[in-house]
Order: sequence, then structure tokens, then C-alpha cells
Amino acid sequence: MLAVPALIRHVLFPGRHHLVTAFQVAYLTDLLAGRVRDADGEPVTCAPDARVVWALTSASHSGTRRNPVPAHRREAMIEAVTTRAGLASLVVPVADVPPSPRFAHTVLATSELVLGEALAPHDTVVACSTPEVAAMYAAEGYRIATAEAGAPGDPARPWDVLERMVAGDDAWRTVAHPDAVAFYERYRLDAHVRLVHTDPTVQDDGDLTETRDYATYTAAFDDASDRKWEQVAPHVRPGRIVDLGCAAGGLLERAARDPRLAESDLYGVDVSRHLVAEAEHRRAQGVFANPNVFFAQRNLLLGPVFPERSVDTTTTIALTHEIASYGDGRADLELLARRVFEHTRPGGVWINSDVLGPADPERVVDLVLDGDADVPARDLSGLERAQAAAHVAGLSPAARLVQFAQDFPALSGAEVKVEWVERGADRSVARTTLRTAMEYLCTRDYTDSWLSECHERFCDLTGDDWTDLLTGVGFELEPGSGPWRNDWLVEHRLSVGAALRDPVTGAPVDWPDTHVLTVARRPLVPVG
Repeated sequence: MLAVPALIRHVLFPGRHHLVTAFQVAYLTDLLAGRVRDADGEPVTCAPDARVVWALTSASHSGTRRNPVPAHRREAMIEAVTTRAGLASLVVPVADVPPSPRFAHTVLATSELVLGEALAPHDTVVACSTPEVAAMYAAEGYRIATAEAGAPGDPARPWDVLERMVAGDDAWRTVAHPDAVAFYERYRLDAHVRLVHTDPTVQDDGDLTETRDYATYTAAFDDASDRKWEQVAPHVRPGRIVDLGCAAGGLLERAARDPRLAESDLYGVDVSRHLVAEAEHRRAQGVFANPNVFFAQRNLLLGPVFPERSVDTTTTIALTHEIASYGDGRADLELLARRVFEHTRPGGVWINSDVLGPADPERVVDLVLDGDADVPARDLSGLERAQAAAHVAGLSPAARLVQFAQDFPALSGAEVKVEWVERGADRSVARTTLRTAMEYLCTRDYTDSWLSECHERFCDLTGDDWTDLLTGVGFELEPGSGPWRNDWLVEHRLSVGAALRDPVTGAPVDWPDTHVLTVARRPLVPVG
């Protein structure tokens, strides 16, 4: 055991610190005053100028169930609480890192960099109630003050208090430090935490899905941004422009270069933490020509993001099928439409571009595919994403449909009926509905994120469905709105190794419309 030092100058207090409890302030105050013993029962004697170093971990991660409160709010809360309590403190933000046995070293190295001095074992005690984390610091030679773990009555940890808050138990206010409660109320953080924790569409780490390759996704979205902007730009109204499902900001990058929009404010909103972080990084790098570009991680389905009648243009590009797929189908699209209508100014527009189901989705067709269908589907759930991608990429079009017929219903909840009427080494024929055929053909090339893509339904709505949905909430459709067929997609993707035939005559079946563009305007005068 280390010799007990004469004086301690630093109390290192690592944690995410989403909340500060009354116990923590009292414990740290006693620790600085020399009224606490360490884990070995030795007294901790602190120098008169000793300070608590709050190592604020996961500082680069927010908006998720694991880290609902952003670091700048957590830091401000700590400063407010400790200043009022007279608890000498410093805050050190520590970037989010994957679980690692070198976690303690990461915190210590970051603290040294931020503070300009090392927190050495001879003059630092670590206050930590998590045995696994405390063991890491002990292995580095640090003395441990066990905080809640060593206190009588097993005081509630901050995360326990946060969970009470999420559950609607107002008793959290009596356990949290009063100044922390006041801070939460001032910034309405309790409502924010509840919102993050109860969002049914987002995983614990702040994303729709855990199986998406975001590098591939972002690259694909960026590659298409020029074409997408060319399509929507003529319909954009200057003013406050909101891109819902903005990804990494590719469309807003084009909008920021448009001279017509030089005086406009551009807002990007996405539910994915990864994508919003990348968009913010791009803004910091000066990618956007317009300085008035802003990003936020929000879910419009859980509550309004903008005040009523405050938005001139809303764009949604390749978003609505994700909302239907990861949420409650058409019901969530109707909720989205109402929310967009409410925040749109009279005369403003909602421009939506997305995939589309065929006009006659239940028509029976023969899907002729290259390759042998006599290949059993494989369970991909236990594979790494790269392994699953490699397996699917190696399948022929026919064998890939076999895999799709297993994965797509299980993940998307959609019904798939496939009857193999011909199986051969070079060609196989599946009898199915036009909807299923198009779902498969629109999915099959996205092998990098196969399980994620099999969660998404591309063909929930037809063109008539979109008309009914938009007019039903009060929008008027402008000329040019409606279904269209992407002939490049047909030539280079859908028809590669595949063809549609009539099951009775054997004649070719025309490729259906693949996309929809709607420009929905809120009337200047309410209808009716």
C-alpha cells in the first residue's frame, strides 16, 4: 500500500454528471474538510487550496438515453451548484470513448491537458462509487474515496435519480441538490430528459438503428445532393428553410450556395446523433457558404420543433419512408404532415421527395431473376455488419431474394409472399405481388447495411395515398406534384439481372413509378 501523503491537492470526481445530488455536495465538502477516510480506512487530509476536479465524461455525446444532457449544460450546472455551495471546483470535459481498460488513463491525460498539471497519485484522491471504475484508478496507484458506495443507507446515485425523473416520480427533487433542481427547471431539462428516454424510434445511443453504416449512408446522400437540390430548388421559398432528415447537411450545403437564399436562415434537423455531429463538424470546417446554418437533433413526431406559422419552406428528402418504417406506419406520416402544416406560414411549402409504392401494389407478377433460388437463407443476426454485408453481396439476384424473404418480414413487419415457379442454375422465377417485387428490388443493392435496409419499407404509400394525406391536413398540391419513374434507377439498378413478366401471358410488365415529388402549399386563406 502507498504511504499516506501529508496533503491532498486534488479530488478527482469522474462521471457523466447529468445530475448533482445533495449527498454528493455534502460528501465532497466533508472530503475537502478532512472528515472522510479512504477505502483503506486511512484519513484523507486535504490542503487548504484543494479542489474537486469534476471529470465530465462523455462530453462529446448528447441527445441519447445514455447521455441525454449536453456537456455545456452539465458543466454549467456543476458550476452553479458548486459556486453556491462554496465547493472549490474545476470542470474537465472528457470526450466520449468506447469502453476500454485504459479509461482511467484517458481521464487523467485529458485532465492534465486541460488543467496544465498532472493529477499525480501522491496528491490526488479519486472519489468514485463504481467498483469497476474505481479499480482502474487504484491500478494506477490512486487512493479511492468510495462516495455513495461507502456511505450508510446506500444513497441514490445520480442515474437512479434521473430514472425517477423519467418515471414521473417527483421525489427526485428531494434527492437532487436544490441548485441542480433549479437549474433543471430553468432550462426545462427534466422535460428534455423524459423526451429523450421515451422516444420509441431511437436506440439507446441516439439513432434509428444500430445496423447502419453511416459512412456509406452519408456518402450516398452527399452524392445525390446535387440532383436532389436541382429537383427541389425551384420550389423553395426564401426565409426560414428547414431540412427535416438533413443527414450530414448535404442538401443545405447546396442551399447555402444559392444567391436567392443569401438572406435566409437554414435549419437542419435529424434524429440521428451521428449525422448531426457530422453536420456540425462540417459547419466548423466552413463548408456552408451561408453563415446562418443551424443544426439540431430532434424528433418532430414527439413535439413541435418550430413555432406555429414560422417556417417558409420545409424539405424532406428520402425521409418519410423511414418515419413510416421505424414508427407507426401511415399514422406517423399523418402526424408528421400535421406538424409540418402547423409550423408552415400561410403561403409556405412542404417539399417532399421519396420512394413510392406502385399504383397497383397487389397486382401479381412474375419476377424473373438471374441465378439459382435453391440456396437457403442464412441467419445474419449474429454476424458483424461487414460479415453480413459480404455474405449478401456474394448472393445472386435470385438467392438474394430468398434471403430478403426471410429478413424483410422479420425486421419491417411487412408481409411477403413469394412462390418459386421456376428454379434453375442460371435463372429463377418468383411469383409475387408488385409491391413485394419493388420492395426487394429497391433494397437489394444496399448490402453494406442490409439488416438496416430490411427494416425499411419503400412502398407503403401510393401517389393517391400521398394526395389524400396532404390534402387531408389542409395543404394544397402545386402543379408538378405526383409520382414519377426514375429511369436511371430502372436501367442501372432495378433491371440488372431482373425483369417483370405477366404470369398469364408472359408479356413484359412496365416498370412502375418509383418516386414521388410533392410540393404542398399552405393556403393563404384557410380552406372552408
